[in-house]
Amino acid sequence: MNVKVRRPWELPERTLTDESAYWNRRQLLTALGFGGASLLAAGCAQADGAPQAPLATDLLAKFPAAHNPAFDPGRTLTPESLASQHNNFYELTTTKDQVHTLANRYRHRPWAITIDGLVDKPLSIDVDDLIRRFDQQERHYRFRCVEAWSATIPWTGFPLRALVDLAKPLSSAKYVRFVGLDRPRELPAQAAQSWYPWPYHEGLTIPEARNELSLLVTGVYGKPLPGQHGAPLRLITPWKYGFKQIKAITRIEFVAEQPPTFWNKLAADEYDFWGIVDPAIPHKRWSQATERLLDTGERIETQFYNGYGAQVAALYKTKAGFGFGT
Repeated sequence: MNVKVRRPWELPERTLTDESAYWNRRQLLTALGFGGASLLAAGCAQADGAPQAPLATDLLAKFPAAHNPAFDPGRTLTPESLASQHNNFYELTTTKDQVHTLANRYRHRPWAITIDGLVDKPLSIDVDDLIRRFDQQERHYRFRCVEAWSATIPWTGFPLRALVDLAKPLSSAKYVRFVGLDRPRELPAQAAQSWYPWPYHEGLTIPEARNELSLLVTGVYGKPLPGQHGAPLRLITPWKYGFKQIKAITRIEFVAEQPPTFWNKLAADEYDFWGIVDPAIPHKRWSQATERLLDTGERIETQFYNGYGAQVAALYKTKAGFGFGT
């Protein structure tokens, strides 16, 4: 009998499908000789990490931000207690319910954001100064994970298009490339799991970045963004799967060619560049036709574009050429 050992990135969490369908990540790490269980235990033993620097008074005053009802999705918000303890953050651990215990292993401040590439004037700016530049607003968005679970989250942030306007990209810039944190000494899984192409990196077309839904997130549930959600700055594009929505952003680069992205580089047949929620296109190993609500466990039908077609469908009229017809 032949036994196939899957690649590490082929192993979703147990919540997706029956346990008999695949090994879980911890078993795989052990099988590969990485001592996955001991690695996670070691990380939990130091879960508190270094103390986080307090936010300035003027920044704290931005939370909670005014709610913008124009984006309400018609779903009940997922309780914070669930959303804060069910997270994917592979730099910390591949085990969802342990991410929050490791969230302070990396320092959230001071934090510089580099904005460069094909722009009029490259700059490096402290994340707090970046937040001060823009009015913050709260938006309630559906969140759909490629692993077929979903939630509804009250994010606080500012439109990505405002940063695009700040950067003043050149006409030759067609895409925006995002790069996440690269600190193996502070990120236990990043240090241990060398087969991943760290740091995490993602990309959007310029029209996608300028879409009204695209949000640079600085807070959640009326408070500054915590580590498990990708402090101090992350991306939310609610019509795309969660793997597109990069956490702990350190660099935003404007480029001419479609940039490589983290999961597409690992498994192009399972994670395409676009990452658009489409119930008609199954993942290689499970259906995307339905999703499991994180709070109730109810399984509901998945909507094309995650229900945001009115805002984004025009971006994808054709797949010919650059950016689905842009």
